[in-house]
Amino acid sequence: MSSVMPRPVGAGPDLNARIAMGALLAGFLLLMVPTVMDLASQIWQTDEQGHGPIIGAVSLWLMWRSRQRVIDAPYQPANFVGGALFLAGMVMYALGRSQQIIQGEVVGIWAAAIAMVLLLRGTQALRVWAFPFFFLIFLVPLPGVLVQTLTIPLKTAVSYVAESIMHWAGYPVGRSGVILTVGQYQLLVADACAGLNSIFTLEALGLLYANLMGYTSKLRNVLLAILVLPIAFIANIVRVLILILVTYYFGDEAGQGFVHTFAGMVLFGVGLVMMLATDSMLGRLLGQDHKGRGSK
Repeated sequence: MSSVMPRPVGAGPDLNARIAMGALLAGFLLLMVPTVMDLASQIWQTDEQGHGPIIGAVSLWLMWRSRQRVIDAPYQPANFVGGALFLAGMVMYALGRSQQIIQGEVVGIWAAAIAMVLLLRGTQALRVWAFPFFFLIFLVPLPGVLVQTLTIPLKTAVSYVAESIMHWAGYPVGRSGVILTVGQYQLLVADACAGLNSIFTLEALGLLYANLMGYTSKLRNVLLAILVLPIAFIANIVRVLILILVTYYFGDEAGQGFVHTFAGMVLFGVGLVMMLATDSMLGRLLGQDHKGRGSK
């Protein structure tokens, strides 16, 4: 009589399991196509959500650069947890798709993708890709109600601070709500100038920066993530100040033309410089270097 040798714990899947995995993965990728197409043709075309493709590309790059660690991780699929999470993700996706709630679709796919890693490789592999999956949260479109709720106070605050600074500098600037009057010109602090998009994007960049630097100090990572929020707010004020000065000296056409786009580039430049300076200051205060090396 021939005996069947038991497969060692942690060994890779057999041929039948690999075929099933391939079919499951192919079906999952096909399921993503309509949602990605909707995002590309609608949500990602807006100024507020235009960072979506970058977030997705960076997350895929992070997964690709650590793929060998996932391959080397022991094959210990978490079938129960992975199956439950996959089912919950598919239910959320179906509800979002049927009710045209794009946030539900994206969150459902995100949850199902995490479940796929648990089903195909296990918890060790998921730990390797924990940050890329966390980073994908920034790809979820913000609900319109939340955007409107946050944008109004942000626009008011940016307008108030910009007016105060220009008054202090001696410029003839007035304000009525979110409308700034400089000389003979009026500037409306629009939604794009409120800074919500820049706050969201710079927060993502700050988390990515901390991850790539490999800081072992949790306090340093948390403080940097928190301080990115006021940094983004300050950078957006700099943007509005540039537009006010350009409009005052060169007219409304200059302020609304190329300089308007250039001011947006300056915003991210100022934000990145301030973030690096803040990180350097935190390094001196906390005495921590990256990759576990203490400063001497």
